[in-house]
Amino acid sequence: MSIADVLDRLTQKGELYEALPDESVRCFACAHRCLIRPGRRGICQVRFNQAGELRVPFGYVAALQSDPIEKKPFSHVLPGSSALTFGMLGCDFHCGFCQNWYTSQTLRDPYADGSVDLIREITPAQMLAAARRTRASVVVSSYNEPLITSEWAAAIFKEVKSAGLKCAYVSNGNNTPEVMEYLRPYLDAYKVDLKSMNDRNYRKLGGVLQNVLDGIQRARQMGLWVEVVTLVIPGFNDSNEELWDAARFLAGLSRDIPWHVTAFHQDYKMTDRDNTDARTLQRAADIGREAGLHFVYAGNLPGRVGEYEDTFCPGCSKPVVRRSGYFVREYRITGQGTCPHCGSHIPGIWAGNLDNFLVNSRSR
Repeated sequence: MSIADVLDRLTQKGELYEALPDESVRCFACAHRCLIRPGRRGICQVRFNQAGELRVPFGYVAALQSDPIEKKPFSHVLPGSSALTFGMLGCDFHCGFCQNWYTSQTLRDPYADGSVDLIREITPAQMLAAARRTRASVVVSSYNEPLITSEWAAAIFKEVKSAGLKCAYVSNGNNTPEVMEYLRPYLDAYKVDLKSMNDRNYRKLGGVLQNVLDGIQRARQMGLWVEVVTLVIPGFNDSNEELWDAARFLAGLSRDIPWHVTAFHQDYKMTDRDNTDARTLQRAADIGREAGLHFVYAGNLPGRVGEYEDTFCPGCSKPVVRRSGYFVREYRITGQGTCPHCGSHIPGIWAGNLDNFLVNSRSR
């Protein structure tokens, strides 16, 4: 049995599509808005037309583990908490630097066909049980692109939201109004990878820059908590001009959007350039701060990026969360989400019970 046969069995009728008179379907899961003829697949390869019906991934995970929420990365969503993170197979982009290519490029790259061995059938109720077992406060869809498996994510989120847990996406931002309205009842937070401010670069990855910029703005307008990550890649998106463009765009939406600039390392098909050094990350973070962003973080080089691991109050500039990598060393935000020094509001999703937070943080 081929991997396509296995994946096609683990599907159900989709909800994010329009049926057309000639048995074609128009998919709304991502901004490609694929027109899929009978017997054909969308760009993501995992949503397909079966006799005029859109079949979509359902009932399995290909990755499931408990992570610190800081690893997603979210710095303003219940710091110090555990996030049960799941992923499926497939993606609507084909980034040459993808660190999760083994699952994201299934059915597109033959070298990823071995990902069939990662498949584990599971139910939403079992996902909730796993979240309770791992003492998760948040359940996150990540690893592959969650937009293209939104029906499955919604089924899981509906179950875990009823138990009081938060839900989040780690996404490329290539969304549509239809998929975001569909997810609105379940999502609390939405992290977007803003990969470049150059449309030519985006088209090489399989996307369109404007669709991603619109996707970030759409998530903000819906009231989701949004954080944005830019993987800074030498010779690809690390010029001052491009970093300024990204920072200005985000600050134009809201100075309160956290911007994470993270270090590239050689992976998948992009092995022809150096890994990103700490100096480059600090330069990018400096640009974000100079552009007016209140919360700028330099990630995945712990201990080498100075104060850019920490959260500072935008009112009095005193530190309210101190970190070392994925570990929270100090947490001073009140249960009301304010600075204990000056009373300024710190935007984000914070722990209501500080004592519980401190216990969980120390146990890690």
